[in-house]
Amino acid sequence: MKRLATALILAGLFLAMSVSADEGMYPISEIMKLNLRSKGLEIDPAEIFATDKSLIFAIVSVGATGSFVSAEGLFITNHHVAFGAVQAASTKENDYIRDGFLARTRAEEIQAKGMTARITESFQDVSAEVLSAVKPEMDYAARTKAIERRTKEIVARTEKEKPGKRAEVAEMFAGKTYILFIYTYLKDIRLVYVPPRSIGEFGGEEDNWMWPRHTGDFSFLRAYVAPDGSPADYSAKNVPFRPKRFLRVAARGVSEGDFIFLLGYPGRTFRHSTASYLAFEEEVRMPYVADWYAWQIGLMEKMGAEDRGVALLHAARIKGLANTMKNFRGKLKGMKRLGLVERRREEEKALQGFIEADEKRKSQNGTILNDIAAVYDEMRAAFDYETVLDYLRGSVNLVGFAFTVYEAALERRKPDLEREPAYMDRNFPQTKQRLLLSLRNFYEPTDKALFKELLLRASRLKEPDRIKAVDELFQGDLGEGDIDAYLNKAYETSRMNDAKFVEELLGKTPEQMAALQDPFLDLARALYPAVLEVREKQKARRGALDPLYARLSDIKELYLGKSFIPDANNTLRLTYGRIKGYEPADAVYYGPFTTLRGVLEKTTGREPFDTPAALFELSRARDFGAFEHPQLHDVPVCILYDTDTTGGNSGSPVINARGELVGVNFDRTYEATINDYAWSEEYSRSIAVDIRYVLWVTQKFAGAGFLLKEMGL
Repeated sequence: MKRLATALILAGLFLAMSVSADEGMYPISEIMKLNLRSKGLEIDPAEIFATDKSLIFAIVSVGATGSFVSAEGLFITNHHVAFGAVQAASTKENDYIRDGFLARTRAEEIQAKGMTARITESFQDVSAEVLSAVKPEMDYAARTKAIERRTKEIVARTEKEKPGKRAEVAEMFAGKTYILFIYTYLKDIRLVYVPPRSIGEFGGEEDNWMWPRHTGDFSFLRAYVAPDGSPADYSAKNVPFRPKRFLRVAARGVSEGDFIFLLGYPGRTFRHSTASYLAFEEEVRMPYVADWYAWQIGLMEKMGAEDRGVALLHAARIKGLANTMKNFRGKLKGMKRLGLVERRREEEKALQGFIEADEKRKSQNGTILNDIAAVYDEMRAAFDYETVLDYLRGSVNLVGFAFTVYEAALERRKPDLEREPAYMDRNFPQTKQRLLLSLRNFYEPTDKALFKELLLRASRLKEPDRIKAVDELFQGDLGEGDIDAYLNKAYETSRMNDAKFVEELLGKTPEQMAALQDPFLDLARALYPAVLEVREKQKARRGALDPLYARLSDIKELYLGKSFIPDANNTLRLTYGRIKGYEPADAVYYGPFTTLRGVLEKTTGREPFDTPAALFELSRARDFGAFEHPQLHDVPVCILYDTDTTGGNSGSPVINARGELVGVNFDRTYEATINDYAWSEEYSRSIAVDIRYVLWVTQKFAGAGFLLKEMGL
């Protein structure tokens, strides 16, 4: 905790907050500057992070966010966050996605394969040490590599000094500020209670990113450690983890206008990016990705329409693709509605005028905006080629599996600090686990169709942006018939869908793999030089952009006379606000609560609005227990509030003024998908499942009152 205290002294690190009172995903070091007591917080702000029993020790990163709710390692997150682990545990005979899962004893809790949990222990500024690796004579790619190498050295040293801990260096301001975070890293996570999909995903993709919402998007899991308390892989001998702090649950919930705050691990935001970047996103990247994801979803839904087993194989993948697709479509709509690119251009025009008004500023930064735009112009020109190359490995399972094992063989020959991160000793067990878990979801007809579509897209690329390995594969003749013939033979002869074979490959050399003459291994080897070339170009672009953005941040602060909050980057942040409705359109007002009545009104008896009969019966009997809202006279299901959130905040606890859990964040409204680029008090709203619905479903529907008892209720 000494480093937590030290961070407060770093007054210039994240700087004074001069933005709107409710905007901001604030680094923990900034909390004491926010005067949260004047906003409505009733506990001492120091209780959030500045003691050995701080609230931050109740917050876990699980890919998104979760929070401990008992002394026995029980934590709550979203149904959709746990979805992949639930899918991995499901079979046709035990369909936990459809039916839900409940462990009535600790012995019945199921391993959540692929899930880990991180708890932030401390952090410190290492900017000077990181940037000391950069030398004036370095080219752009060398600059990026030098920073990557130095951060690996810092991480390796820290983890050696602190056995059992996990270290990460996060870039807070591009090319300018770097923070070392130290985490407790828990590897044995188990499923405790997961509601059926008809509750946990009620409304499905139709309601996703929308309000009013009636989704019970929550699940309970438990973290385990070795008997001596140290982090350990899954073992029957392990015992529940005992967190330093867990959140008390406020069964009385919240009311409209109440102060609340969230702690969590938001993903990436881009609020300090230029108009040239935003235009690239709006005109090039997001439309392409949204359309490609929609194409994949349509294919996989068709493949699984008549076979529940196939549908289960595709379930998690479809869910992830659909979430991103709808998010991107919402962002595109919001960017157009706000005229965001043009607005940013006007802001930059004024900034350019400020720069040119002073000869020194002009000589140092006169071309900075054009220099940044030139990098994004290069990305535009290379986009189609680089994207098809990337999706050949990312969307086609057997190509991706082959590429991973081939690259692992090459990378694992190098000294540890010179490897790509996925193949370093500290990360390789997780890389291997993810690969083997992905093999469980392989379905050849889908994979073959995806591969064919990408080969057709490759055939449409123009010189000089042809994929050489693909052209050589077909000797320049890439007709649809040739593609079909190649695919049929490749899938018939390859063993890349055999988990045992793939695991054996992870111990072989590249030369041994070449002798096997597997078509996908051969393709991976042929694609590898192109992938390396693109990687080098991407490092060069980052090496160019980072110092440019560092200078841009400095000149903008000088121009505006204020400092900025760093963009979100998967590190622990706080955001605050109030329970609050909004007006998404003329003459339309949405209140901040939905209720059980709304669930029944939406129910059609068909997915995604197929409410379980038992929940209907409980509602008709008005068996609400202690969870009835005093004004609404019903069980509240979801709540709306004006905090500043983004991806990664899924599962973040919604915490009241007394530091108690009142909801579990899981989404934003459609208008708020634009949050990654801009925030507005008028339209930025986040959505949580109300804790009263969580408790009511757990106690009354699932019959798991023992979990409420464990939470102290």
